[in-house]
Amino acid sequence: MALPKKKLQGLVAATVTPMTETGEINFSVIGQYVDYLVNEQGVKNIFVNGSTGEGLSLSVPERRQLAEEWVTKGKNKMDHVIIHVGALSLKDSQDLAQHAAEIGADGIAVIAPFFFKPVNKDALIAFLQEVAAAAPEVPFYYYHIPALTGVKIRAEELLDGIQDQIPTFQGLKFSDVDLLDFGQCVDQNGQRQFDLLFGVDEQLLSALAMGATGAVGSTYNYLGKKTKQMLEAFEHQDLSLALNYQLYIQKFMNYVIKLGLGVAQTKAIITLVSGIQMGPPRLPLQKASKEFTLNAEAKLKSLESHCFH
Repeated sequence: MALPKKKLQGLVAATVTPMTETGEINFSVIGQYVDYLVNEQGVKNIFVNGSTGEGLSLSVPERRQLAEEWVTKGKNKMDHVIIHVGALSLKDSQDLAQHAAEIGADGIAVIAPFFFKPVNKDALIAFLQEVAAAAPEVPFYYYHIPALTGVKIRAEELLDGIQDQIPTFQGLKFSDVDLLDFGQCVDQNGQRQFDLLFGVDEQLLSALAMGATGAVGSTYNYLGKKTKQMLEAFEHQDLSLALNYQLYIQKFMNYVIKLGLGVAQTKAIITLVSGIQMGPPRLPLQKASKEFTLNAEAKLKSLESHCFH
C-alpha cells in the first residue's frame, strides 16, 4: 500500500465546480482557481466532487474529466488532491476510484449511499470495502455527513477495527455537529494513525480543542486566510485570539445562513471574493439572487472594517 506522501492536515477546501450559464462545466478556469486558493487563501489541499462540488449532480464522465483537470492543474502546487468518488451505484463508485488512482490522486473519499441505504455498520463497511479495493494503493477516507445522507451509523462505531477490513483507510471527513461522536473518534485515534478532518466550518475551533487534525470545508475557498490565522493562534495556545477569529467567521456564516446558504450562494461568494466566474449550480439547485450577493459583499466589508486584520 502506498502511504500518503505528506500527512493531510490543516485546511482542505471543498471546491465548487465552475459552470457556464447553460450548466456545462467550465474547465477553463480550474488553473486560475488553483492559483487563487494557493496564493490568496494559503490553502494547498482540495476535496473535489463532494457536496460543494455538486459531485452527485454530475455524470461519471464529467466527474472523471473534472478530477483529471484538478490533478493536472494542481500538480506541484497542491499538497493533496482528494477526489470524492461516492455514488449511489457501487459500479460507478468503483469506476471513479480506479480512475482517481490512474490519474495520481492523493486520496479518495466516499459518502454512504443514500437512496438504498446501508442498514448497519457491516453493510456500510461492505460497500466501502468494495470501493477501496478498486484503488488498492490510494489512501481512503470515509465522508460522514448524516444530515444529507440520512445514514445515522455513528462514525466511532465505523472506525472500530476498520483498518482490518479496509487496509487503505486513512481517515474521516466528519461533517456533523455531534461532538460526542467526534470525541469518541479522537479517543480511538490515540496513536494518531488517522486523519480526523472536521467538516462544520463555523464550529472548527471546538473540534480543534477535541483533537481534529484538519478540516474540510467550503468556506476555506474565501475565508481560508482567516481560518489559517485561527489555526496558528490555536497552535500557539492563544485561545483568546483563536476565538476572535472563530467569532469573525461565525458572524459572517450566521448572516448568510439566515439569508439562505447553499451551493449556489457559496458559488456567488467565491465569485465575489476571487473574481473568478463560478457560474450557477446545476438544476434542481437555483442560482443565487443578486440581492444575496450584494448583502454578502456588504457584510464582508463591514466585518473587515470593524474587526482586526
